[in-house]
Amino acid sequence: MKFKSFGTMVSIGIFALALGCVPQAEDSVVVYSAADREYAAPILAAFSRKAGVEVLPVFDVESTKTAGLVARLESEADRPRCDVFWNNEIMHTLRLDAAGLLEPVGWQVPVDWPANMRGSQGTWIGIGARARILIVNRELLPADGKRPDSVLDLANPEWKGQCVVAEPLFGTTATHFAVLKATLEPAVAEELFRSIRQNAIVVAGNKQVAQMVSSGQAAFGLTDTDDALVEMDAGLPVEIVFPDQGDGQSGTLMIPNTIAVIRGGPHPTAARALANFLISEDTEGRLAMGVSGQFPVRPDHPQTSRAIRGQNIRWMDADFEAAAAVWPELSDALRSMFRGPSL
Repeated sequence: MKFKSFGTMVSIGIFALALGCVPQAEDSVVVYSAADREYAAPILAAFSRKAGVEVLPVFDVESTKTAGLVARLESEADRPRCDVFWNNEIMHTLRLDAAGLLEPVGWQVPVDWPANMRGSQGTWIGIGARARILIVNRELLPADGKRPDSVLDLANPEWKGQCVVAEPLFGTTATHFAVLKATLEPAVAEELFRSIRQNAIVVAGNKQVAQMVSSGQAAFGLTDTDDALVEMDAGLPVEIVFPDQGDGQSGTLMIPNTIAVIRGGPHPTAARALANFLISEDTEGRLAMGVSGQFPVRPDHPQTSRAIRGQNIRWMDADFEAAAAVWPELSDALRSMFRGPSL
């Protein structure tokens, strides 16, 4: 077949979806992508060239983020228009899975793929993760002085007013708090969250956390590696500290992109082909080498994130499905705690 440019494919895809129709031929595939367009589009274009399949992508918009695509998938449940969902985090994927909207797939992955990076029913796979790290202002906290080394330091009164965290109701911060809730004893988790609320400056998102620290308005904060790398690339005086690496500590949490096939989607054969392409070694290599410096999930991947500089990182063994199970109740508690009066 004669290929159109990828930009033309995008335009055709958005136009077709706006009209409420999706091409039914198996030489096309529809993907809803919460992954940023700048790194997702070239990967989708590579699949199109390799497989001879026209990719019709729909990206999220800044105003609604991932939640907008998830709401769309839920509204289309009786008549799916999407084939593959590429999410840039995991909690919403698990929400769709719990609602029965994802299709089990024969994933082409090594047998030693991390158990917490694949759905227990084969409905999703985690790839290209971001790490949840402490971003530290090296002028306020020099390397030869005392520095925080744990997520728990956000609750330490010694750092009151000097640390910053994103409101834990959305995105990777919500996922992080849900993982902590699922890991810790209930009373311990509640006390931790209340202490963070009392101790830390609370801002809208992870980007704002990184900017507060790089501008010197806070000494350190909890954010994602990609947001920290933006500030580092701009030459600002910040460094990444991978938290909880000591004996008896939990390790650093990584939160993956997730790939899933939508149950009943219009192009099931092409969907499985695209899904397995997106979890390939090549895709994770592209994500690792890109500006966001993501961490390959594939065991023994030859490429590593540029966020690591000769370090051996011990990763947290997070149970994301357990975290998703506690989230509905936890979200109400966190909304009251973080949006209510100061404690």
